Amino acid sequence: MEYLRLGRTNLRISRIGLGTWQFSDAWGTPSKEMASKVVSRALDLGINFFDTAMVYGMGTSERLLGEALREAGVDGDDVVISTKVPGEFLNKLDVPASVEKSLRNLGLDCVDVLLAHWPPCWHNFPLKEYARAMESLVNMGKVRCLGLSDHPVELVESFRSYLSKADVEVLQVRYNLVERWAEAELVPYAEKHCMTVQAWSPIAKGALTGKYPPGHHLFEDVRSNDPVFHPENYKKVWDVVKVLKEVGEKYNKKPVQVALNWLLMSSPAVVPIPGAKTSKQVEDLVGAVEWRMSYSDWLALHEATINMHLMYSARYVL
Repeated sequence: MEYLRLGRTNLRISRIGLGTWQFSDAWGTPSKEMASKVVSRALDLGINFFDTAMVYGMGTSERLLGEALREAGVDGDDVVISTKVPGEFLNKLDVPASVEKSLRNLGLDCVDVLLAHWPPCWHNFPLKEYARAMESLVNMGKVRCLGLSDHPVELVESFRSYLSKADVEVLQVRYNLVERWAEAELVPYAEKHCMTVQAWSPIAKGALTGKYPPGHHLFEDVRSNDPVFHPENYKKVWDVVKVLKEVGEKYNKKPVQVALNWLLMSSPAVVPIPGAKTSKQVEDLVGAVEWRMSYSDWLALHEATINMHLMYSARYVL
């Protein structure tokens, strides 16, 4: 496993993390057995960075992650955990209450990274209010460092301006080979300010694994309404999968491993946080590190996707 520094902190994290959205009903029926096997195998293979959120099953993901880590004999000092406060809780009353619930779910006294999950666009809570509320938890030792998920650069700048001592160490963004919008502003901003980029959906919710040929997938989970899988978009995605397979054959790697490796090569700040439901899937994810494709292969994937845009209104207008 490769490791790097989280933001400007002294926390050392694996170059690939494990997202745990799948430990919730959004991806089917979660189970303690599944979570325990996945977390145990991740730890065996050197993953020490785990991401969860309060809204993943309204605490189910946090609870299953915490139980799995305890079963493995791991405490909070052995791993780095990030969790998130949903946008509708981003006010001075709900922030401390929700974090206290998250800590109980995880079985921790302190969480390593606390992120605002998305801006409070439906309630219009002042940004200054949740910035100060989150920093107060750092001051009280309940949180080690702060991050922002799905916030544009303008809001990141404003958030930082209201902090007294702490700073933003993590930007969490949707980023993968076929959804590259983050490269325009967020990734360069994070690089400039020595922040870690947590790339969520780094394999486009499984679309880049090569497991789902066009016309042969019918999902009953969160993917059922994802525009990536709309037939008009997926034609383009599958063309990219073909290139991933061609590149992978040169290195004896699977498409998922090539797709993640491409992200690692694209920016030293990026740490993908894919999810896994089985031990084998964890092994596949870890196979993305400790090697690098050639520049020419990286370029072939870059050129195959740089001008490709998915239509997010596809569900409604096509």
